[in-house]
Amino acid sequence: KLERDFQPKVMEEIKQRLPGALVTKFEGEQGWPDLLILYENKWAMLECKKEENAIHQPNQDYYVEMLNNMSFSRFVYPENKEEVLDELEQALQTRGTARTTRRKQTKLGDG
Repeated sequence: KLERDFQPKVMEEIKQRLPGALVTKFEGEQGWPDLLILYENKWAMLECKKEENAIHQPNQDYYVEMLNNMSFSRFVYPENKEEVLDELEQALQTRGTARTTRRKQTKLGDG
């Protein structure tokens, strides 16, 4: 089993579960997760591994944890794929109140 064979399957299943999602390989600095998922006004990142005990590259644990604290990020491998994709689907489909910033509108002449 190779990670490069597993990754496209994960990408396709995410697109099936979340129609309209943009799923792309992410080429960041060393250690950044492999996949960026954009869905409506939310995002997530996944690090694909060929198996549960696969070696983690330097900084991967750090970035997955940091990004999970911001939104949603996980390691995904064949043994936990269904569980992770269920969590991903739930996280990205949760509808909450969108935070918006309102600017104070001023009229000309208002100082």
